Amino acid sequence: MQLPRDPSNVTHVLAAAFPSRLASDVRSVLAVMPDARHAPTEPFEVEVEGETLAIPSRIHNEEPGADLERSLTGTQQVILHCLYSRHGDGRVRQRHLEQIVASGEPWVAPFVVQLAGEYVLEILDVIGRGLAGLAVPGSAQRRLYGEFIARNPAFFARTERRVVSYWSCYYRWKYAVFGTYPGCALMEAFRAAASEHVGEQWPRHTPPSPAGVDVRHA
Repeated sequence: MQLPRDPSNVTHVLAAAFPSRLASDVRSVLAVMPDARHAPTEPFEVEVEGETLAIPSRIHNEEPGADLERSLTGTQQVILHCLYSRHGDGRVRQRHLEQIVASGEPWVAPFVVQLAGEYVLEILDVIGRGLAGLAVPGSAQRRLYGEFIARNPAFFARTERRVVSYWSCYYRWKYAVFGTYPGCALMEAFRAAASEHVGEQWPRHTPPSPAGVDVRHA
């Protein structure tokens, strides 16, 4: 797909990935991003703090130079890293994920969870390390991700199924049992966060954990 002739259309598409209160910041970020030959693709919708966001599955812009990135405010840099976590190159996604995975901003959560449902093992490792707080009952990370998943049950169920599908297609030779696959541990941790948030067991859309342990209070 070619970019629309009116650049403001692209601005609107990418601005829709963030809360409306950040529209000015998004425009500042887009001003430093090189133009792309292809439009952002296949947005997925999530709810964050009562607002529906539409996040592109992929963007195709080259990365801006370091000087341009440093010209942005802290919030604007987080927005930039979120957008490039949707890049078509997995190495680019990983680099930018590393800058946002530990963020406490609710609007960062869908970018992280979406990556947890993708196929790059190194990205799963980054998420596991960056979200160590998911293993801690009552932690800020558990509250943040528990609320996000509770607001987006269909999105999370789809993410779980994608994790199983990628394991089966690409990694079953290495991890014969799903419970040993890094994506399994992430899904268990996210479900624990959601279970704690709603006060009951969150539905499962993956094979059981290795020992069949209830991880709500892990």
